[in-house]
Amino acid sequence: MYDYVIEKNETKILVEKLTDLFDFMIPQYMKEGKSQLVIAFGCTGGQHRSVTLTEYFGKKLSEKYQSVITHRDIRT
Repeated sequence: MYDYVIEKNETKILVEKLTDLFDFMIPQYMKEGKSQLVIAFGCTGGQHRSVTLTEYFGKKLSEKYQSVITHRDIRT
């Protein structure tokens, strides 16, 4: 399901826009001395788009920052 969601043109555009936002925003938070930032994604079902974006950005952001990925509504 991840590949299906991440390969959609709309998802690619959203990822690009969110990447620009996070690249600007996170250093600003750090400059202000903030030690924690919560980024959350939601969707109507909570099992495909939100999970995909959480996994994508969790991995991407963990390349530069300490990151924790939590899926609130997924029961394993």
